[in-house]
Amino acid sequence: MSEAPNLFAQQAKNRRQTAAWIAFFVLFFAWLGFGGDVALYFGSIDEYGRAHYTVPWMGIVVFIIASLVAWNSWSRGPKRILWSTGAVELTTPRTTEEKQLLNVVEEMAIAAGLPRPKVYLVSDPDPNAFATGHGPETATIAVTSGLVQTLNREELQAVVGHEMAHIRNLDVRLMTMIAALVGVIVVLSDGMGRMFRGGGGRGLGALLGGRGKKGGGGGAIMLVVLVLWLITLLLAPLISRLMAMAISRNREYLADATSVQLTRNPAALAAALQKIEAAETPTTSIRGGAAHLCIADPLGRTANLREGRLADLFGTHPPMVKRITILRGMAYQQAKTAAPGA
Repeated sequence: MSEAPNLFAQQAKNRRQTAAWIAFFVLFFAWLGFGGDVALYFGSIDEYGRAHYTVPWMGIVVFIIASLVAWNSWSRGPKRILWSTGAVELTTPRTTEEKQLLNVVEEMAIAAGLPRPKVYLVSDPDPNAFATGHGPETATIAVTSGLVQTLNREELQAVVGHEMAHIRNLDVRLMTMIAALVGVIVVLSDGMGRMFRGGGGRGLGALLGGRGKKGGGGGAIMLVVLVLWLITLLLAPLISRLMAMAISRNREYLADATSVQLTRNPAALAAALQKIEAAETPTTSIRGGAAHLCIADPLGRTANLREGRLADLFGTHPPMVKRITILRGMAYQQAKTAAPGA
């Protein structure tokens, strides 16, 4: 089998998985917003089977608040990420490595058919890189000083191709949106929890209890829905973060495959990831808020170093060994196809 079918099959698989996770994320968010209304609806059914709660006020209010919080996070997210890492825009290169970096970004932008993104440098000896923004027109690529000093030109080109792939595949837009939604869910969960602890839950319980006694089967359904909704609300921050991690892992595989498509050099990306993995210390300049954007986990968490169900749940990145193995397999297929007589 040639490299191309492997590459496109992997891209198609990762896109399907990501689409499934996004759909689940949207449904989960809708349940958080309107689950209380569903409970109120069943709790308002009287002995004649008529529902008195017909307008989902709780969901509407939650939707308005969530939209405002999400828009604030969405619009300011990329700037906050760059500010938090101490990244400085590279406009006038001062060293040979910086000139090479700008040249490589220009080349990869042309290969991807995209506008050249702004380039930022993060002063950190650990090799790493990430892309952020709202789309190709506003995207930026940030690399650490350790990356430009550690990698040769082909390896740097492969890493930049990986980040350009995130821009081309609209991962920067997707992950900015996911980060905003996770922030909204955390705020909603905390706010609703405070409301119920402060006494708001007693009023809701009294309303539902009164309606449940008058109704037939609506009261039992209401109690089941209410309990499920409250449990989900309490676990929402954890669940939303786990879903965001799953989406992030899928997009890393896709970016690796797209980088190969742009550079036609899977061996270079495998070698670059090997050098990044061999770095002894985590990236101290990049914290948790931008960790999911990086080509390698900057925090050095053990969940990202191993395979298995636990790593699949808590890892923001696929295991580096697995990524390198896939890329070396592509390189082998490429060399086999290019060999005389193939």
